[in-house]
Amino acid sequence: MDAGASGYADHLTETDLRLLTTVGQAPAGSDLTDPDLLEGLLADPRVFDAVFGRPEDVIFVSPFLAFGVAVHRAALDLSGLDYLPERSGPRQRVPVFDTPELRDFLGSAQRRLFLAELLASFTRVASGRYRVPSRWGPGNAGRSRTRRFSELDPVRLAGMLDGAPAESRPGIYRRLGDVSLFLAGVFPDYSAMHALGPVDVTRLLRSARVPAGELHGLATAPALDLLEYLGARWYQAALAAAPVRTARLDVVGDVAQRFRQARRVLNHLADRYLIGTSAPWFPQPGAS
Repeated sequence: MDAGASGYADHLTETDLRLLTTVGQAPAGSDLTDPDLLEGLLADPRVFDAVFGRPEDVIFVSPFLAFGVAVHRAALDLSGLDYLPERSGPRQRVPVFDTPELRDFLGSAQRRLFLAELLASFTRVASGRYRVPSRWGPGNAGRSRTRRFSELDPVRLAGMLDGAPAESRPGIYRRLGDVSLFLAGVFPDYSAMHALGPVDVTRLLRSARVPAGELHGLATAPALDLLEYLGARWYQAALAAAPVRTARLDVVGDVAQRFRQARRVLNHLADRYLIGTSAPWFPQPGAS
């Protein structure tokens, strides 16, 4: 087991830890920062039943614990499946026999942690206003204008790159990759039915540093394909713009290379455990 599991301990609440030790029957005096023990508890079927078997009790654990348990359950689900449904259109599914690739994706503790952290980060979505200098023109010298942003709106979020200082760009690129993966993974039907217009698509492609010669072909790509492409590009841009390479950024680079697998795993999680349950984990896209 790799070292990624140790990151779970940074997010779990006291209530989460009590549930893990009581329901998972951890030995007395166990060190819940131990990666092997913690991963074992998250994968324990008794813990899954305690979190998801009684929907009325879900509110007593943190969303992060629920997502961590769901991600580990997905690994168990995939061990017994030959295929998963894939979107061929809004609310349309076709079987795709790619579960070996998805099992491989979930075989990394670091990638499992990445997905749990990603999901938890969207339970509260940041939005607001920021100011940018006005474009050059008569009477505009020294003036600024206000823009809105939302973490669930990639067009507005990408607009923050305009005039952003160099030290802020890696974080913006990273969040753009996150929102692409989240929308394509958790709300794929919404993403397909609310496809972006050509002007917004061109802006996003340029913000992802797509070569000019490739813009035309991508501008008409299906919504999910476009989000996959953009998300991977933004993760790679975050990696390239970061002044220091960290272990967490290494995982971002890894997921960029496996973006479709990450998206497909999230599709399964959303269909099976996250959407349509009594737990309102996420705000609806377009509501902010």
